[in-house]
Amino acid sequence: MNGIKNFVKELYGNKSLIFRLAKNDFKKRFAGSYFGMIWVFVQPVITMLLYWVVFQVIFMSGAWNGYPYVLGLITGLVPWFYFSESFCAATDSLMEYSYLVKKVVFQVQILPVIKMVSTLFVHLFFLCFTALVFAVNGYPPTVYLLQTVYYLASMMLFVLGLSYLTSALSVFIKDLVQIIQIWMQVWMWLTPILWNIAQLPQQYQSYDLWLKLNPLYYIIQGYRDAFMNHIWFWEHPVYTVYFWAVVLFMLLLGRKVFRKLQPHFADVL
Repeated sequence: MNGIKNFVKELYGNKSLIFRLAKNDFKKRFAGSYFGMIWVFVQPVITMLLYWVVFQVIFMSGAWNGYPYVLGLITGLVPWFYFSESFCAATDSLMEYSYLVKKVVFQVQILPVIKMVSTLFVHLFFLCFTALVFAVNGYPPTVYLLQTVYYLASMMLFVLGLSYLTSALSVFIKDLVQIIQIWMQVWMWLTPILWNIAQLPQQYQSYDLWLKLNPLYYIIQGYRDAFMNHIWFWEHPVYTVYFWAVVLFMLLLGRKVFRKLQPHFADVL
């Protein structure tokens, strides 16, 4: 546990540098683009509209636990967008900032964090956007929305553990980023983002427990509990303990692999 404490101290001690570099990273993504950072908001909105047209308008998907389908769709896609983008970006962070990795005095371990904070700006906007969509549909904000802070922090720590592992390995396995991008498409469909787990056909009900072993289920369901079901996270004690056990394991494993491979980063890059 001392390693985790030291790690937290490292991040806190570099908080100013992390936010400054994350801000620059966010701006850099759209440098030279005519519409600038507007594109980062347009793409997710278009994706939401396409899924809404396909699943509700064309396939006539019904209500989502008493709510319009579009609300269930948005509360699943918004956390998924952040998870997918931050994980893939953090995985590629050492390759993208190889010139910083080669600097002896630079603390390489903050690079995945910078990517996570950079993508966080857009996620915060879409959290507000989601609350607005719910309000327009007659569901004003409630006190349960406060726990989105908890679920966001949970997701960020999960991404951090994963990305420390994958970013370190990607330096030596050049195809890992592409492999992860393909896997993310599979992972999305294995997670109840576009479909409601409560509406699984009877013959697939036995797979319910296996689907819930997916740590992302905890996050997606948590966002829906905050916006729709009005359930506090401590009302799922067993699953909460399971999720945090997975997160702690990934943090310890990711940090161990990262620290072990770190001395060789500059040589390979």
